[in-house]
Amino acid sequence: MNRKGIAIALAVIIWATTTQGFVMFKGGRCLCIGPGVKAVKLAAIEKASVIYPSNGCDKVEVIVTLKAHKGQKCLDPRSKQARLIMQTIEKKNIFKRQNM
Repeated sequence: MNRKGIAIALAVIIWATTTQGFVMFKGGRCLCIGPGVKAVKLAAIEKASVIYPSNGCDKVEVIVTLKAHKGQKCLDPRSKQARLIMQTIEKKNIFKRQNM
């Protein structure tokens, strides 16, 4: 490798180590692909979780774990069922904070 190639490689390494992080993919690393389903049978839900926007994903995700090892489903955060789940989880979180 000649001196010019070494200088370029060194400049790239220095630039890469001093540059702050940047988003490589516009959508980030969201767990849900697409908008999600509108509703799931309430009796089939074992657990629900809400993931709020972050550096990794810029959208709200509502994920329900189904009973009987049937996997997980993403709910459309704009659906009525997802909004009710989010409100319920927020109320539980507020209740936990007040009792601490």
